[in-house]
Amino acid sequence: MRARAPSRTASLSSTAPDDPRLRAWFDALVATPGLTALRGDEAWRELVEDALTALPLVTDLEGPLVDVGSGGGVPGVPLALALPDRDVTLLEANGKKCGFLREATRDLANVSVVQGRAEEQELERFGVAVAKALAAPAVAAEWLLPLVRVGGAAIVYAGHVEEDLARVAEILGADAPELHPVAGFRDRSHLVFRKVAPTPEGFPRRVGIAKKRPLG
Repeated sequence: MRARAPSRTASLSSTAPDDPRLRAWFDALVATPGLTALRGDEAWRELVEDALTALPLVTDLEGPLVDVGSGGGVPGVPLALALPDRDVTLLEANGKKCGFLREATRDLANVSVVQGRAEEQELERFGVAVAKALAAPAVAAEWLLPLVRVGGAAIVYAGHVEEDLARVAEILGADAPELHPVAGFRDRSHLVFRKVAPTPEGFPRRVGIAKKRPLG
């Protein structure tokens, strides 16, 4: 795995800080039962500031973005507000969460909400796929990379990574992942899987298999 210098931490001050839609979404997310147990400054740091730490990496990539397993919209909504010219899809399997997302993003013209699983989506459609708090990196990579076109990348928000993911990346058509530590965030890094070849037929495997039998 190739480690890179710590990424500069994106902050709200660099991403339309006066946009009331970000605060409205955040307040609704925190207030809605079943979406997050975080509160106060910790919630803002984890749900907004941490989501935006991948902004420099996303900005360097082209094409529409998909947030896989979006939940309440993290990291997809903060990224969509920071990148109003990029089409952002929030992919979420849970119907109640999708209902929240549709209501919370109804004023965001660049955002669409899709109910479903990664295993059921059109392949190689997106330029960037992101996931935060979704699954172990090898599992997340299997769900994300098939959705990304060649030349794009999957970005997995991760903590301290000890697993060797080079073989997983090779199986899925990507270079060995780059590890980008995030300055100012304890135990936070981004794994960037740059796609260099089409993902072989059969990936992602059918629902549930990636978690039961992770690649690697």
